[in-house]
Amino acid sequence: MISAVTCHQVRKTFGSGDTVIEVLRGVEFSAHLGEMTFLVGPSGCGKTTLISVIAGLLNASAGEVSLFGIHLPELGSREQILFRRKNLGFVFQQYNLIPALTAAENAAMPLLAAGESLKSAVNKSKVVLERLGMGHRADQLPRTLSGGQQQRVALARALVHEPRLIICDEPTAALDHESGETVMQLLSSSAVHPDRAVVVVTHDNRVFHYANRIAHMNDGVITHVEEKRHKPHLS
Repeated sequence: MISAVTCHQVRKTFGSGDTVIEVLRGVEFSAHLGEMTFLVGPSGCGKTTLISVIAGLLNASAGEVSLFGIHLPELGSREQILFRRKNLGFVFQQYNLIPALTAAENAAMPLLAAGESLKSAVNKSKVVLERLGMGHRADQLPRTLSGGQQQRVALARALVHEPRLIICDEPTAALDHESGETVMQLLSSSAVHPDRAVVVVTHDNRVFHYANRIAHMNDGVITHVEEKRHKPHLS
């Protein structure tokens, strides 16, 4: 398997002196192309900090993080922004949709941020929404959508610019079981692709069967990695 994400002895501390807190304590972690890798563990064990470091939203205090063989800290600040914009997609627990924009306009945001015209970006986002069963809701505002529907819009936003790495932070936590299953099915069928990696942070053991690998984390380190037997869904 080709690694999309490689973390070697990654450490992250906050504060200084007597108040220093070490959240990541030498993490070894990898995520492979064509796979969905789950990152699981108790609250406060460092999962969100780790994915923030992987995404380049936080800098590691020590160790190495590479995405597709590129060490982000070696890039300039603008290069890092452009790299993330092109290669990363995010799915959040709270959806983070803009209330005044339609579903299609929300899903089009990564393309608009990259400088694409509104018409072109919205047309592309509608194609993705159609694939996710939301074509008939493309012109609706978020307040008219259910939680599961809003999460599909968030998924469309993560997919629309065809990133090579998708990071999901508790994508089913705010959903009932049926809606969560639907979102995970769509994530598995739409996001897992031979040239894409998906990393999912979750506490929801009801969806563990969608993972190809499960990295268990506790107290700032990966304790063990569980390899799943089923083959990844490659679309």
